[in-house]
Amino acid sequence: MIKKYRLAIMALLLAAWMSLGLAADVQLGAGDVLKITVYDHPDLSLETRVSEAGSISYPLIGQVTVGGISSAAAEKKIAGLLEGGKFIRNAQVNIIVTVMQSQQVSILGQVNRPGRYPIEGRRSILEILALAGGVNSEAGDTATLVRNRNGNSKKEVIDILGMVQSGDLALNAEVLAGDIVYVARAQKFYIYGQVQRPGMYRLERGMTVLQALSVGGGLNARGTERGIRIKRSDLSGVMQEIPVKHDDLIHTDDVVYIQESLF
Repeated sequence: MIKKYRLAIMALLLAAWMSLGLAADVQLGAGDVLKITVYDHPDLSLETRVSEAGSISYPLIGQVTVGGISSAAAEKKIAGLLEGGKFIRNAQVNIIVTVMQSQQVSILGQVNRPGRYPIEGRRSILEILALAGGVNSEAGDTATLVRNRNGNSKKEVIDILGMVQSGDLALNAEVLAGDIVYVARAQKFYIYGQVQRPGMYRLERGMTVLQALSVGGGLNARGTERGIRIKRSDLSGVMQEIPVKHDDLIHTDDVVYIQESLF
């Protein structure tokens, strides 16, 4: 069942990746590199970088503020200034953003291609994860979205697996430029004693003691299901030893111990 949900997550990421070209026109900002051309006026072709103040210097019309508006709006603005100054009639301006530096998101943690990525307008968590090649085999079920606005940081945990299980894409949070998306490593548990494959394993959501025993390969010839115990840290960090039943839930970092049969 869990494998089915993980396949569904990958399908959603693929669908998100295919929709990346559908976003609204991006806003320009400091550091972006623009290639500007005017139809039938090659002398006005220019490649320039938007300044920290959000402006560029353009022939004939001087400083033009383009920060905070889309490339389409910047085209109209430059065309209007050229026409208004009576330099060109019916100016047809075209802008291509060759380097998108102002609108970037950092994608970190257990994804296939972590790094900083330019985004066009607003994106969702699934689209951003698709942009980074999707989550890897070590990824957990959630992603953390961190955004910093006016010096204040806000953190939101997005339940990716829960989104798939419920089918509720309203949980697919929006990501904006400057945000950080972090995918943590999956939670683990440990099983040792008289089992076939003792060791550390991925903790799946809702995993029971019996399922953990199955992950460990089941009992070996000397093991018994009687008296199974778990070593678990309490809220103060003190390790407690707890007797459990088959249908009890496993917690993060639990150590499941299978005893040796006396007979």
